[in-house]
Amino acid sequence: MSHKAWMKTVPTENCDVLMTFPDTTDDHTLLWLLNHIRLGIPELIVQVRHHKHTRVYAFFVTATYESLLRGADEIGLRKPVKAEFGGGMRSFSCEEDYIYENIENELYFFTSQERQNIIRYWLENLRAKQGESLHNIHFLEGQPIIPELEARGVIQQVFPLHEQRILKRLMKSWVQAVCEAQPLDDICDYFGVKIAMYFAWLGFYTSAMVYPAVFGSILYAFTETDQTSQDISCVVFAIFNVVWATLFLEEWKRRGAEFAYKWGTLDTPAESIEEPRPQFRGIKRISPVTSAEEFYYPPWKRLLFQCLVSLPVCLTCLSLVFLLMLGCFQLQEFVLSIQELPRIIRFLPKIILAVIVTACDELYKKVAYWLNDMGVC
Repeated sequence: MSHKAWMKTVPTENCDVLMTFPDTTDDHTLLWLLNHIRLGIPELIVQVRHHKHTRVYAFFVTATYESLLRGADEIGLRKPVKAEFGGGMRSFSCEEDYIYENIENELYFFTSQERQNIIRYWLENLRAKQGESLHNIHFLEGQPIIPELEARGVIQQVFPLHEQRILKRLMKSWVQAVCEAQPLDDICDYFGVKIAMYFAWLGFYTSAMVYPAVFGSILYAFTETDQTSQDISCVVFAIFNVVWATLFLEEWKRRGAEFAYKWGTLDTPAESIEEPRPQFRGIKRISPVTSAEEFYYPPWKRLLFQCLVSLPVCLTCLSLVFLLMLGCFQLQEFVLSIQELPRIIRFLPKIILAVIVTACDELYKKVAYWLNDMGVC
């Protein structure tokens, strides 16, 4: 509810990323984090707002155009190069900023997705100094602050804001359009390459399915009713599907490579080593690889927990589900065997089964989270 409320009532358009806090957050926590962001990431502009309906505080985060250019240089953001300088895509460099297309236009050089990626990169790389702590949270030297606070519930959410102007344009050209090609370039600019590549594949797959659908319909129409004709048709259709699937995969490889080259991700270098997940817990030690302080959880403890706790709990949950379903089926048979019962009572076992499934789903979700956090620390 907080997420939707903030999305609908934004007090300023000059915002790229929103950071919200629980309504129980004290002033010391807000000031501590605000001070660390302003000192650790001077490129960011942070405004503090209070939502009157949800009664939670939020940080509205953005950055100037010059700061975003430096951020693009830091993360190696790939941008199109002007034709007179060779064209194609190249990692952005502030020293040669004049070679990139639309560099003079502050409004259109960065897409909203690129702006948000740069800001998110800065936020996730806000590091703690040695001995820093907030209440009962003690940080390791160099540990990312914001992911840890998110995992501990100090920060409620960190999410990008939509641009209603672009969403309305996509609504007309994409969602409401009928029998028209998807605006994949616009989707890529707004949602990023991964989302655009997914919808490119989905559109290509949907179009490719026309061929087996048409061939199968024609084959079905001309197939006789005798068993021999039906067997021959099945074999022919199976051979067609094998050929179709092979051609489909090869053609998508070519099409996907075209999109990757066009959107500048074909030769993107491998991502750097990711940080350990914030929920990771263990004892502090000096890493034998990097010589830096880190949390360490012995593998034998993890294996012991999986064998003595995870496995028995999973088997117990499976047995419980089996017994409950068996009981519902037995109740169904008993109810159906009594002819005098009203018709509505005959549906009672199915209703009970639906309620049990829903309740077990919520229960097992909590158990799964607990096992994940405890068993793979």
